[in-house]
Amino acid sequence: MKLPETKFHFGFMKNRKVYFILSAALVIFSILSTFIFGAKLDIQFKGGTIITYLYSGDIDANEFKAAASEALGGIGLDVTTGTDFNTKRNNIQLTFLSNSGLTADLQAELSAALSEKYAANELELLESTDVSPSAGSEFFKKCLLAVVLAAVVLILYIAVRFKNIGGWLAGICAIIALLHDCIIVYGFFVVCGMEIDANFMAVILTILGYSINDTIVIYDRIRENKMLYKESLSLRDLTDFSINQSFVRSLNTSITTVMAMLVVTVVAIVYGVDSIISFSLPMTVGLVVGTYSSLCLAAPLWVFLEEKVGKKGGGKTAEAAPAN
Repeated sequence: MKLPETKFHFGFMKNRKVYFILSAALVIFSILSTFIFGAKLDIQFKGGTIITYLYSGDIDANEFKAAASEALGGIGLDVTTGTDFNTKRNNIQLTFLSNSGLTADLQAELSAALSEKYAANELELLESTDVSPSAGSEFFKKCLLAVVLAAVVLILYIAVRFKNIGGWLAGICAIIALLHDCIIVYGFFVVCGMEIDANFMAVILTILGYSINDTIVIYDRIRENKMLYKESLSLRDLTDFSINQSFVRSLNTSITTVMAMLVVTVVAIVYGVDSIISFSLPMTVGLVVGTYSSLCLAAPLWVFLEEKVGKKGGGKTAEAAPAN
């Protein structure tokens, strides 16, 4: 049977080994990046103390960081600046990562040393908060549970909705593609030295929803084409044709979303809003990776497994009934 012409025709099935090798390499590198670069955990996962000061005039954040570290005998810390919405005064926040936090005596010594050094800036202690790592652990466990439950529901949904194209395997391949996306985004966080924090979890959960949507669209196209062309096409040709039919739609959606995220990233960089950059930049990478996995990984992997299952079962293989 002669297939309708599509705007683009890429050999997704022909090049699937290349995609599998590329994806495997990216996943392995992302995992190894934890040992090479080290994952930087946010205070809510590692625990510590957050101390916030109000001040007048101008204070150089790097000099303030050096002065605070010196006052505490070289303890590592992070510094962020901002504006207090209540008093409209500038504030500077010190973050100390520690399982036990800073003792009251150390905090008193720190405040005394900084107040003396920055007397002209009218430095004033606003608040001091000890953060327990258990709070971050609970948050992470809840997010992980949500992801696991979502994966189970997705497999069941795909198994039922796409049972005429081998729903169980299709569902498992969709989840593998999602795990692929999550691991690569995690690797990006680690390589770029970004903290594993609430923004990381937000990016992961958003990418899961975005990526699975593209995969479901492709599966739906395969199901419709199988009903339309019956047994006149091999599984490879059917899947290749279906992905190419969905290619323009997926590409247009991804480009639009990525452009929006890039604009947000540029604006955040210009205004120095680090909390936005640590969301929008990884989100951009996740959108690109999610589109790639939906087009080049989920369906081609499903075809590969279907062929293996068919051969082991002694039934008809997916190579039967070539296209005319």
